[in-house]
Amino acid sequence: MKAIVIGCGRVGATLARTLADEGWRIVVIEMREENLSRLGPEWKQPVVIGHGMDTAVLEEAGVADADVLIAATDGDNTNLVIAQVAVKRYEVEHVAARIQDPARADAYADRGFEVISPVKMAIDGLAGWALAAGREAGG
Repeated sequence: MKAIVIGCGRVGATLARTLADEGWRIVVIEMREENLSRLGPEWKQPVVIGHGMDTAVLEEAGVADADVLIAATDGDNTNLVIAQVAVKRYEVEHVAARIQDPARADAYADRGFEVISPVKMAIDGLAGWALAAGREAGG
């Protein structure tokens, strides 16, 4: 399997290493070369320095033959644009975008790609926990 991971912050770097450990071919796209250090000194897979919204950068990363593309930058708008381009222009079958804003995550939930919202997951998880704790306490 080949995956393109866009963004080499804590999430993107850990995700890239996890998939690589499972035997996947990974290409990481990152704007800031210094962020690539998060991959660790043993990282041997390709990296592309550039902006993930730049189609030339996506093509250099091999988007046309990617099985999976994950937009994991720290920008919701960037991730949404990248995901839509991957689905519509390059017809990548499995695309996911990390979206922090829960309202925006809901608005883009049916656009042909997976929307992962860590903030929404935290809210849902903590609310579920609090409600269960309240029931146990007799509330």
